[in-house]
Order: sequence, then C-alpha cells, then structure tokens
Amino acid sequence: MGLRDYGDNDEGPAFAEDVLRIRILGPSGLHLSIVDLPGLITFASEDQTEADVQTVHRMVDSYVEKPRTIILAVVQAGNDIANQSIIRKSKTFDRAGQRTVGIITKPDLINEGAEGNIATLAKNQGTTKLKLGFFLLKNPSPKERESASTPKMRSEEELRYFMSCPWKDQKLEPGRVGIDKLKTFLQNLLDQHIEKELPKVRDQIKAMIRSTEQDIVLLPPERPTTSYLRMFLSDLAMQYNHLTTAALNGDYQTSHATFFTTDGIRIGPTRLRALIHSLNTSFSDRMRDKGQKLKMGYPSDTEAWVNSIGPVYRAGRKKKVAKGLAEPWWGAWANLTEEDLPGTTPGEPLEDSGQPDVVEFIQSSSDVDQKFVTEAEMKTWVYMTTRGRELPGNYNPVLLTALFHQQSVPWQHVASEHVEIVHTSIVSFVQKAIAQLRLEEHVLAEIKESIEPRLQERKQRAEDALMQLCTDERQQPITYNHYYIDNVQKSRLDSTQKMIEQAMVKADPDQGGAIVTAEAILSAIRRNITVNMDEQACSEALDGLNAYYKVALKSFVDNVCKQVVERHLLRDLQDIFSPKTVAMYTDEELERIAGEKPDVMDTRKELREQLHNLKAGLEDLRK
Repeated sequence: MGLRDYGDNDEGPAFAEDVLRIRILGPSGLHLSIVDLPGLITFASEDQTEADVQTVHRMVDSYVEKPRTIILAVVQAGNDIANQSIIRKSKTFDRAGQRTVGIITKPDLINEGAEGNIATLAKNQGTTKLKLGFFLLKNPSPKERESASTPKMRSEEELRYFMSCPWKDQKLEPGRVGIDKLKTFLQNLLDQHIEKELPKVRDQIKAMIRSTEQDIVLLPPERPTTSYLRMFLSDLAMQYNHLTTAALNGDYQTSHATFFTTDGIRIGPTRLRALIHSLNTSFSDRMRDKGQKLKMGYPSDTEAWVNSIGPVYRAGRKKKVAKGLAEPWWGAWANLTEEDLPGTTPGEPLEDSGQPDVVEFIQSSSDVDQKFVTEAEMKTWVYMTTRGRELPGNYNPVLLTALFHQQSVPWQHVASEHVEIVHTSIVSFVQKAIAQLRLEEHVLAEIKESIEPRLQERKQRAEDALMQLCTDERQQPITYNHYYIDNVQKSRLDSTQKMIEQAMVKADPDQGGAIVTAEAILSAIRRNITVNMDEQACSEALDGLNAYYKVALKSFVDNVCKQVVERHLLRDLQDIFSPKTVAMYTDEELERIAGEKPDVMDTRKELREQLHNLKAGLEDLRK
C-alpha cells in the first residue's frame, strides 16, 4: 500500500483505499458487513496532505452512496454537529433519511451547561434532524475499561452515567440512550432494511448470474487437453471448409450469407468465384490488347494526334523511301513524340526533317514492350525477317516459328502478372475466411502462419506450370484446330473481295450505274493483279502468322485459366486448413496453435467460482 511511516517509507500517503477485511463465519452469523471508515478530514495539514483528504472523502463516498448501506453518522457532542461533513454527506446520498442513524459520542467531554443542547439534539428536536433520529452514547474512560472487564459491566456503567445529574434532568428518551438500545434498534432496522431490499437483492443476484453466465459463454471454448484442442481446431477447419467451398462454387446465399455481402458496386473480395471470373476476363482482354510484340494500329490515347499528322507524314515517307533516304524502321527503333516533329503546324511536310525513320507512330507500352506499326510495315517486317532460300514471291513457313515466338514474347509477362493478382486475391480471401471464425488473436495468427507456407507452395506450383506452358509455346507451333485453316481462308477471301471491289470501281469509275460487262470486270481484275511478288509474299506470310497467333492465343489463355489458376491456385483450396490437416498436428503443434492463454483460464475459473457463489446465495435467499 506504500503508507507513510510504514517500514522505511517516509513520503507515502497517510491513507490507502485498500480494504482490510475480517470475515467471521458461523451458523448464527449475520448477513452483513460492518465497515469502519476513517474520520472525514476538513483541511490538509503537515501530517495529512490534500491527497489524503481526497482519498478519505472518495473512500467514504464509495460506501455511503450505495442504497443498501446503513449510515451510522458518528458525531462528537462537543462539535457543531450541523456542520460536520458526515451529516452533509448523509443528506446528499440519503435524501429520504431512511438509512441514516445519528450517533452522538463523548458527552462527558462537553462544557458544563451544554447538556441541554445535546439533549435537544438527541431527542431529534434541534436544528439538525434525522428521520431515524439520534442515539446518545458514552465511551468508557481508560479507568472504566480497567474496572469494567465485560460488555455487560460497561453497559451498566454507561446507564449509571446517564441516570445521574446533569443528564437525569434532561428527560432523555430511554430507548435512545446507551449501546444496548442502539444494538436493538439496529437489529430491527437491519431486519426492516433486509426485508425491503431483499427483492432487489434477489433480482440483482439473478441479473449477476445471467451476466456471469454470458461472460463465460463469451470466453473462447475451453480446451484443457490435447483431445479438446484437436476437436476445437477440427471444428474451425470445418467452418473454413464450408466458407471456402461455398466461395469456390459461387454459392453466396448459404448460412454465412453475411460473409459474402458486397456494397452492390464492386465484386466483394469474399465472392471468390465471381472475382476469379472477372480477373480471368480481364486477363483475356489484356492478352488480346497487350499480347502482341508488334501491333497494327495506334495507342488509344494518341490515335487522334496520329490521325491528324498521319496523311502528311505518310506522304513524306513515301518520297523518302523513293529517294532511298529511309532505312528500314526495324533497323533503327525510335519513339516519335509531338515535340520531335518539326514545324509549327500539323500539316507541315516531314520529308526534309532529317528525323529518324519512324512509321507514323511507334511507342512502347508502359508495362510491356509493345510496338505499334502500320499494316504495310507489318507485312514488310514479316516477309523480310522470314526470307530464306525460297524464290521471290514465296515465304518460308519454317521461319514463321521464330516469327511467332517473337510476336508472343509479352505472353509470359502478362500471364505472370495475372497469376500474381489471382494469388493475392486468394490470400486476401483466406485471411478473411479465417478471421470470420472469430478466433482469439494468438490462435488467428498461428493458423495464418501455419497455412502461409501451403499458399506459397500452391503459388510456386502455379508459376512452374505457367513456365511450362510458356516453354511449350516456344517450341515448334502445332495445331489441329480447324479455325487455323478458317482464319487463313478468311484472310484470303477478304483480300480477293477487296480486289474485286477495286476492280468494279475501275470498270465503272464514274459510278453512273451503267451496265458493266463481264469482260470489262475481268479486264479490270487483270489490271489489279499484284505483279509485285514480294508484296504478295508479304500478305501471305502475315496471313499465316495472324491465323496461327489467334488460335494459339485462345489456347494459351484457356490453358492459363484452367491448368494454372484453376488447377494449382483454386482447386482444393479448402484443404489447406482441414480436419485432415489438423489430424496430422503433433501435440506440441496443437498446444502452440490453439492452446489457451493463462489469463483466459484464470478468468474462466474466477467466473465459475463467482457463478457458484451467486447461485448458492440465491438458494439461501429462497430458504
């Protein structure tokens, strides 16, 4: 407690709020507690600091404010009773005056002639009145303590004092004088008080029983042995299994529907199947958009600008090529920005700019090394990079393998990003599913730590499978998909249709609606036939590349989604924490993962003891 002058402590407080309790047990004991509180201090002094004053007042208030406390307001006869602190406190906390009894002590120490005032107060006729009145007592002097060795002798000595002058002349009420009368009064008052408060006490005990039982229920499940620990973890594993199975099957209206609640705008992280579908769709779109090393067209954010300068730039480039001034663009890669362009207007010719030869607009993607080219240059690149020993006008189909490999370089990067995103989403789901089990923090942390290596193993297997798929794509192209032939034929038909349309225009250049003979159409077609064998070879090589690329891309996307994501990341996700997994834990692992903390065990023990005592007390009240 650190009290001053206790041991070697010279600077501690004079009072402490710790309670020294003496319990008396026996068959005839009363059901009450008698608390001897220190006297109230009005002002601080050298021996009693302001902190001591506040401590005493706080301690007294904590008891007298309780509605079942009977206040014995002890006041000295020689003091101004109306201004004593205990009287003021009793009127504050017991406004009805139903539980305050005044006790006047030390009447033998007052000045001679003041007996009348004390008698008036004792008869409850003074300025300070209490509903339960006052009792007048006399403490035995040191000499009387020596001669009156028994309580009976002390009581007789007290009565003789009040029967003598000057108290005899005050006509005191006999029932309000002496310790024996006070005992009888207090016994009756206690009986009345208990009878009045008994229903409240009974209701309060019942409420405390309910509260204690609820506190016990809210504690984590008790698991005193390894068998209980294994059962506890197995039950948690089953709950996780149900949540994960429902998420994988897209069954979001189960008994755990609140777990799958969303904001109605975005796909919630717990709706795993819906989220994976969305991610796979985004992956497929991204592969179509970013999967080609060389892509015909322009970036979406620069298309308007390119369209504005394209015609002028193309015209200038044709002149440069004709003059032999432009080297092949694949031999001198460059990025063209608006600041690189000469002149102040978009229409200024570029033929004499001296800029590096760039086809309309070539720009690297921000995340994959993708280049944008025109159709003509795509054809030229395909043909020039696949030429072998074949005659002019033909292309080397064997070298298309290397061409496809170069065109599909971004696949691994895009697919790896997709695997990483899916894995992160799965980890987030698993963490939320484990948290849904409402576990103690240390159990939650241990379970997460135990399943983390399994998630990493699944990710590693997925990455290995993806690497194998990418390795397969770098081998000799193979396909038995009839869409490959369909794509080639469709491309050739499109070229033929375009040629016929151009021939029709040449046969009737004025579009006047005149009758055009078959001979005129055939003649126009003959004039439109490509005589440039290299250009013809370029078109056929590009058709072959595009036809196989489309088939291979669809197959690769499906394989990544099925053989990587589904097989290694999603399948059997519920088994990373399952009853089978729990069954393989050693006793040490069970204790480490699911063992109860000592403070929880102590709390449960205290609550059970409290519950037992409350029920025993309620049973006594019923008797």
